[in-house]
Amino acid sequence: MGVQAVKIRKLPDWVLEAHRKRAEEAGVSLEEELRKLLTESALRPQREFAARVTAWNNELRRRYGQMSDSKELIRQDRDERG
Repeated sequence: MGVQAVKIRKLPDWVLEAHRKRAEEAGVSLEEELRKLLTESALRPQREFAARVTAWNNELRRRYGQMSDSKELIRQDRDERG
């Protein structure tokens, strides 16, 4: 995993102070707090997609019941075909 250094310029003082305060309350450094914030932001679309897929699967189960596992049928078909 590559690690990059990033420098952010022209950040308003109030923004920096808000994050500095959150970091202090959490008992971590400002750098760690900002790293956590950026990581969570980057993961948000993946988590939202996973939540939509889970909801869709739950809706399918509610409508049609639990789907059977087709592994054995597929294996049997492949064995019969050679």
